[in-house]
Amino acid sequence: MSAVALAAATVPERHYTHHEGRGATPHRSNPAVIHRELSSLEVRAGMNVVEFGTGSGYSGALLAELVGPTGRVTSLDIDTYLTRWAGLIHHQRGVSHVRCHAADGTAGFPERAPYDRMVAWCTPPLLPKAWVDQVVDGGLIVAPLPIAAVPNMTVVARIRVTGGEPVVEEVFTGGYIEATTSPKTDLDLPGRWVDWENRLPAPSWISIAWRSEDDHLHTGARTALGRLLKDAHTEPYAGGELDLPSWRTFAATRGDHRLTMAGLSAGLWAIGHTTTTTAAVIQQDGTILADAPGSPSLAVLCNWLEQWEEAGRPAPASYFPALARTSGGWDLRLTR
Repeated sequence: MSAVALAAATVPERHYTHHEGRGATPHRSNPAVIHRELSSLEVRAGMNVVEFGTGSGYSGALLAELVGPTGRVTSLDIDTYLTRWAGLIHHQRGVSHVRCHAADGTAGFPERAPYDRMVAWCTPPLLPKAWVDQVVDGGLIVAPLPIAAVPNMTVVARIRVTGGEPVVEEVFTGGYIEATTSPKTDLDLPGRWVDWENRLPAPSWISIAWRSEDDHLHTGARTALGRLLKDAHTEPYAGGELDLPSWRTFAATRGDHRLTMAGLSAGLWAIGHTTTTTAAVIQQDGTILADAPGSPSLAVLCNWLEQWEEAGRPAPASYFPALARTSGGWDLRLTR
């Protein structure tokens, strides 16, 4: 049995996620995904580890088992309510080598650095320089990172820091809530890169990668969203069920600055192409929406989908990752 599986057998997951004093917390991830990320992190006894995103406290408890009593775990979350409760539950279980702090994790936590390992359960806008600076030479970071400047376009990357330089060793499917500077109350709305949002008659939103071309009233974003909501042309995708991780990764790597992400129906998001005059997206359920049957954006979207099918619906792990240094850190981009 793996070290993570042994830790999971010891830690009472539901005691954290559905604690009788706090109640169920929606700020939690699938345990199987947590176990995968922690396996990739290669945590060993005695290590100094930091996690970004305390959530229910379950992942911090697993890390405490992995580092053992000679190691230590720092858990950060922007939400004070979560860190206080997780800290109390750890204490009640007699776990003394985890410390939970309310802080903006994108700045790291230099007070307890350097860290042998870092893991993030929230998505920063880029790989922060502070994280790289606070990892020991040869240390590992496992974190979700954006691959395009629109929401939900992420992969999880395993990054090795050597000589102060981060190198991506592996990427795999995954993504978590966006890292924000204040507690997030609406878990259905992305925390970053939303260019326009409607709340009536029903919630909807849009994110346009060409936001730098829009005006201060967000006219382009408002217009594009309106075209997709009012009297939109709809048609089913003829290619069958979407492989969502594959499709969104392929769309993100097109390098087209007209890339668009939208939330038009409750619980569904859509990917596509928009301009100041045309719009077309495909929803998770395979429904295509466009401003008109002959829409130029619809033609672009259909071409993307055709190229994706011809490429064999490539898995995210089949792309070549590269980190590009920018202000404040590194952007992750994938190529084939």
